[in-house]
Amino acid sequence: MVLAGAGSGKTRVLTARIARMMEDGLPPYRILAVTFTNKAADVMRHRIAGLVGHEPDGLWAGTFHSVCARILRMEADRTDRTRGFTIYDESDSQRAVKRAMEDVDVDPRRWSAKGVRARISDAKNAMVRPEEFAAAAFDPLSRVTGTVYPAYERLLARCNAYDFDDLLLRAVRLLEEDDEVREHYGGRFAHVLVDEYQDTNHAQYRLVRAWASVHGNVCVVGDDDQSIYGWRGADLRNILDFERDFPGTAVVRLEQNYRSTGAILNVANAVIARNRARKEKRLRTERSHGARVVVAALRDERAEASWTVRQVESHRDRYTLGEVGVLYRTNAQSRAYEDALRGAGMPYRVVGGIRFYERREVKDVLAYLQLLVNPADDTAFFRAIGWPRRGVGAVTLERMEAARSRSDGSLLDVAAAAREVKGLAGGAARALALFARDMGALADLVPVASSAEVAEECLRTFGLRSALEAEEDGEDRLANVDELVAGMVAFAADRRGVGEESAGSDLGLFLQHVSLLSDVDRYDPEEGAVSLMTLHNAKGMEFPVVFIGGVEEGLLPLGRSAETIEELEEERRLFYVGLTRAMDHLHVTHVSRRFRAGTSMPCFPSSFLDDLPEEAIDRRMSGLPGWPPGGSPFAARGTRLESRSASAGSSDRDRSFDWRYDPATTSDAGPVYDYSDSQETFELASGARIVHPRFGPGTVLSVMGDGRTAKASIEFDLQGPKTLLVAHAGLRPAR
Repeated sequence: MVLAGAGSGKTRVLTARIARMMEDGLPPYRILAVTFTNKAADVMRHRIAGLVGHEPDGLWAGTFHSVCARILRMEADRTDRTRGFTIYDESDSQRAVKRAMEDVDVDPRRWSAKGVRARISDAKNAMVRPEEFAAAAFDPLSRVTGTVYPAYERLLARCNAYDFDDLLLRAVRLLEEDDEVREHYGGRFAHVLVDEYQDTNHAQYRLVRAWASVHGNVCVVGDDDQSIYGWRGADLRNILDFERDFPGTAVVRLEQNYRSTGAILNVANAVIARNRARKEKRLRTERSHGARVVVAALRDERAEASWTVRQVESHRDRYTLGEVGVLYRTNAQSRAYEDALRGAGMPYRVVGGIRFYERREVKDVLAYLQLLVNPADDTAFFRAIGWPRRGVGAVTLERMEAARSRSDGSLLDVAAAAREVKGLAGGAARALALFARDMGALADLVPVASSAEVAEECLRTFGLRSALEAEEDGEDRLANVDELVAGMVAFAADRRGVGEESAGSDLGLFLQHVSLLSDVDRYDPEEGAVSLMTLHNAKGMEFPVVFIGGVEEGLLPLGRSAETIEELEEERRLFYVGLTRAMDHLHVTHVSRRFRAGTSMPCFPSSFLDDLPEEAIDRRMSGLPGWPPGGSPFAARGTRLESRSASAGSSDRDRSFDWRYDPATTSDAGPVYDYSDSQETFELASGARIVHPRFGPGTVLSVMGDGRTAKASIEFDLQGPKTLLVAHAGLRPAR
């Protein structure tokens, strides 16, 4: 296990190790290297080629999801899907959930398809099957999800599709339940190397165990201080407990930072040292101390954005706009920065905005191509048949679905026999039959032609270019479609030597590649524009000049993310990630008022700022006369959750929370909390059964402290052990 601090060259560790193995005679196909972005995998392959002097042909290098998709295609005959399966992105998956809700008479107007999908996603990441989820459902949304989950799984199977979460889930089950498959891949991979191990979830942990089941040669690189994806299932315990899970582990610490100045590292080290769940390390650098970190207090978000733009302008004598990164906690914060940058005539790009492959015209063309590869994909059929208009309306589609439900075929099969379906208008039936005929003819091209050739023929056959030309902004949309075809040509060239010939057609592999791309994969540092992005999207990047905006209580840390000690520490790790993106200059800003939830609200500097060493920072104020009342905006506020020491009931502020503590009703077992909304009083003591609004049912292990600082250690039935701040937990007695 290599504990690689920020900017310590962790990617070099993996590439150098792989190159050394190859030089010692290990064939590349015996090596599996797993990263978290396709871009990182491409960089790794390029660097290895530079070290060994030739392409590492046969090397398996990719993301967890791409590797799993490859295995599922190669082992498709052992699953209930064919090799041509579709991978649904988030929007496709949400539409499929909505259809599943309708199938089981759950009203999508009452229950959010997005919310149901999120619950299903959480269950899949935790490896929970539909029947297990339904049995453990504890609130109305969970019970609804328990009904929809199996219907959604049936719909995916019928459409020969997997959603993003399925790629890991199904690969784990295949490897764990089929001894022959596990022994094949365990024997093939003499060495398994994993980057960003701190971001792995439970399913990914089990994949690593399965891939290394024969030889046990595992090398993971990660930094527990940069674990920031707990909200999507990443389990920090995977890296903290690695030595226990893999006995005999050798641990190497990389603490020399090659990126940042001494001042920036002093600030970053001071912030992350506050976390308790971490392996001890302290970054050091041979660079000079450099400029102090600027911490600026501004009036509001417009002033914050204007100040940031002025500072960017002041750095242009040494740095290009492409060397500037503006980071923030939530996507909504980008608006003020965009307005200010446009006003100043500075080019910028938002990393995490509308992605290329999510643009309407691109998704429309991809729907046709997905249907060619996977004729059972009803979701792709709905999109393709709807554009260009061909006289097939909602009533026709409803009758087609009814006809499909009476057979074992797909909607494309129904379209092929449309003239025999009762109730279809003659014009619609002819259009459907023609559509199915042309699809069948094009499908014959897929195994023998390149993806670009199939796409060009598809555009011609269905008149898609003409349809776009007729639109008001057709020129721009046509340019995007041309870029899609150009991407296919580039993908085919880049794929030489990867050794995926047996995993599917050229078009099928391209569609898989598209479905697994992240926006960060398309980031181009040479673009010459200021980069705007959330702190989460900034992971793995670096900029000579960095601005972190909105470092305020309720925003960073985000209010809803600071409910538990674990969540608060993850927010601090997120701030640490932002700090360590900076190479030469770092600016941190906060405001006195911010427009949120439809109104201008007062703001207070984040408690994280209390940890910054004074000798390393340069405090500035702009446009803040008399704010805040009674003192400087930089005064310590005592808002850090771990150190709040106000006694319970001692002030009106204490009583503003939706819980009340009565000192007269305490006992040795613990305090009594009265929940006004439930009209129930219960003793929060060891052994008590409770329900948490997000984590579900659990058992209290212990209660520590009192008043606003009271914490409860709870073992949750589905989520495992957690330590909660009672003031924010919203606990209820289990019935």
